[in-house]
Amino acid sequence: MTKTSLITGASSGLGAEYARQLAARGDSLVLVARDERALEALAAELRAAGPATTIEVLAADLLDEAGLASVVARLSDDSRPIDRLINNAGFGLSLEFENNDVEAEVRHLRLHNEVPMRLTHAALQGMLARGSGQILNVASVAAFIPRSTYSASKQWLVMFSRWANARYGSRGVTVTAVCPGYTHTNFHERLGLPPGEEGVPRWMWLDAPAVIAESLHDLDRGKAVSIPSFRYKVLARIARIAPSQLAAKMGERGR
Repeated sequence: MTKTSLITGASSGLGAEYARQLAARGDSLVLVARDERALEALAAELRAAGPATTIEVLAADLLDEAGLASVVARLSDDSRPIDRLINNAGFGLSLEFENNDVEAEVRHLRLHNEVPMRLTHAALQGMLARGSGQILNVASVAAFIPRSTYSASKQWLVMFSRWANARYGSRGVTVTAVCPGYTHTNFHERLGLPPGEEGVPRWMWLDAPAVIAESLHDLDRGKAVSIPSFRYKVLARIARIAPSQLAAKMGERGR
């Protein structure tokens, strides 16, 4: 039976790769992002590349009250149920918290924490009533490494997902936090730092298709936390037990 996945931040990066891999599975998709033109281009690519998949484009700014409300309404539409929610939308800021615009920090916190909380709450209503559903929150391996407000927001996602998975798993709804390391996407380009120019060794970089495939495998297994690649599983374990000063120094690499 065809499932429907709603993906935020779907116009590029990891979000677009989730769309490609879920479309290849035969999922119907609801693609959410601010850039309607980019969403339409991705939808056209997916329709041309794979099986006949229903693709809906929902252009919305999740930091805008009306935009967020439109996505909540789509998740709450029982006549068109969403089986899988991918909370992927996000952006990065400089690690120099003291120099950042505090309003930018507030928007950063809202997009990484408040928005997925609201969307998860909306999705849960129908999923719990049907007794099935999957929610995937894109966090980061930075959740385990002191790294300004980015790691703090991602740690919130990890802890929330761990709790929600334990709370709702027995009722058929699983919640997974995926924690990628440095991954080749346009995320870093949007910060003005193309991959390879960030002081990050090559061995630390991952390829987006592999990251997405492993995270979807873990999602299907009902895991609460997914850390794609063995190397980052090891680094996350080291970071958890490292002294705070050392862990913070580890987090200073790259952006």
